[in-house]
Amino acid sequence: MAQETIFSKIIRKEIPSDMVYQDDLVTAFRDISPQAPTHILIIPNKLIPTINDVTAQDEQVLGRLFTVAAKLAAQEGIAHDGYRLIINCNEHGGQEVFHLHMHLLGGRKLGRMLAR
Repeated sequence: MAQETIFSKIIRKEIPSDMVYQDDLVTAFRDISPQAPTHILIIPNKLIPTINDVTAQDEQVLGRLFTVAAKLAAQEGIAHDGYRLIINCNEHGGQEVFHLHMHLLGGRKLGRMLAR
């Protein structure tokens, strides 16, 4: 069984966050350590530890992650110039919180995706 994370408490508003969006499927809030002028985390309200744990029943929530990302990019004024969406998976992928989440980053030119 998946272990609850800090994100579960943010979803339930038990700990403060700079929440920018919430509906029945996903929650979005500003990252506390932003890596770009706009850095928002978009998370499913259902606890899914990693991409490896996604099932066919999760397809609607995964689609919602992307539609909310596009909506927030437009609201933040970064849609036209461009932005990056990142989902990390497990240790080698850089995942730190084991509740699937998408990073929405933008507001400046982000450069290469990976260092050589």
